[in-house]
Amino acid sequence: MSVQTDVIVVGAGIGGLTAAALLQERGIRTVVFEKNGFPGGSCASFRRNGYTFDAGASVFYGFSDNDRSGTLNLHTRIFRKLGVSVETVSDPVQIHYHLPNGFSVAASYDRQLFLDSLVMRFPREREGIMRFYRELEDVYDILSSLPAGSLEDVVHLASVGGRFPVKTLMLALKTFRSMGKTARRYISNEELLRFIDIESYSWAVQDAISTPLVNAGICLADRHHGGINYPLGGSGRIPEALCKGIGKFGGSVRYRTEVTEIVVENGTATGVRLSDGEIVRAQAVITNATVWDTFNRLIPDKRYRVPEDRFLRAPSWFQLFLGVDAGVIPVGFNVHNILVDDWKTFDSPGGTIYFSAPSLLDPSLAPSGKHVVHAFVTSETTLWEQYERGSSAYCEAKDRYADSIIERTEKILPGLAQAVELKILATPQTHERYLNRYKGSYGALLKPGQNILQKPQNRTPVGNLFATGDSTFPGQGVIAVTYSGVSCASLVARRMGKPLDYL
Repeated sequence: MSVQTDVIVVGAGIGGLTAAALLQERGIRTVVFEKNGFPGGSCASFRRNGYTFDAGASVFYGFSDNDRSGTLNLHTRIFRKLGVSVETVSDPVQIHYHLPNGFSVAASYDRQLFLDSLVMRFPREREGIMRFYRELEDVYDILSSLPAGSLEDVVHLASVGGRFPVKTLMLALKTFRSMGKTARRYISNEELLRFIDIESYSWAVQDAISTPLVNAGICLADRHHGGINYPLGGSGRIPEALCKGIGKFGGSVRYRTEVTEIVVENGTATGVRLSDGEIVRAQAVITNATVWDTFNRLIPDKRYRVPEDRFLRAPSWFQLFLGVDAGVIPVGFNVHNILVDDWKTFDSPGGTIYFSAPSLLDPSLAPSGKHVVHAFVTSETTLWEQYERGSSAYCEAKDRYADSIIERTEKILPGLAQAVELKILATPQTHERYLNRYKGSYGALLKPGQNILQKPQNRTPVGNLFATGDSTFPGQGVIAVTYSGVSCASLVARRMGKPLDYL
């Protein structure tokens, strides 16, 4: 077998690009194959008629400038290591929640301001609020002092455990705890517990009972430390910087080059087959695809198949990309918003509206006098499979559903329907087609009661095949898949005799 490179990465999502960049910086020859003509997967940007839209996320952690050891300013540390930069602007509010019964609260960077707003709404729960969010701070304090690395790297675990024995033990104990069950130790008010559910759902797409406390400690505490920052020019600046780092150290990203098969011989991954039939060999392969796409599509050997019900499947999305007249957004309106009409349906398809206007932070995203608006709700391919893509019935159904979302959003932005000047719509089928993701899903979720360590890690049952992205630990979200990329690169680099320096 002729080896053509050291490592192949399947897919230019953030997890895969992070792993590729860190491996290439260590002198490990790496090539990334990407189906599309742009990097980033769901963390990408696209332009239409003078507007720049984020294809997915626009709430970003990890850009803190502090130099503490730890995992919570990963973007800053990675870009510094690669010698590239991403200019950002800070957002004083992570998310403004608009909830039933007139409950409105902004999750501010200022932690005390945020906690005071909860206490004002729930004065009898003051002590419980303080104790619960203190639990999240405790998790943050532990994580921010531990260097990032793979949980499957024995050398890393021994090093961290030896240097930080007490904190390592404390973190191990907290991995068995649920965010929701922890909240219920201190809080009894049902409306407040619902709020904690939506705090979890906003990024984990699960209620608080199903969300590990460790994950909550990252997303709901770091917003008050590193804060929320937006990359000037759009979310696509993050993958662009990673690609620049890959190229700077001699690696490559091959666009419009689809991997159709991970070649497995005698139980070991030896390379990939491309859509034109070319086989490229490598010492190791990293997949950025979902667990189902990897083992049920890219690997034909049925012995490795992963039943869909082994994990919960994260939903897909129906998205609206809108160019609007700037006058519809009032002064002081927050960039990121979540709207819940009814607690009974908040976790049903379409039940929660995510709404952002990032041009409030970066006016370059829209023409003068205009704003970019991104609204989206959970959805499933099964809700759209009755339509033929591109048919008039499909387009009409999209328009009707989009109009209903806009009408609901007018609760917080009156006049939005009349202000729309550009409208681009995407169904779960769009996600499935563009991102090569099974049913348009955003990866595997843990079932209630499963421990966070039961999440797929970087190793796989196939020799020399590793995984990164939102199907792997720690889960969904840009900072989470960035961590998975660091973890994967750490594991692969050590196996190749070139261990990474701690970030």
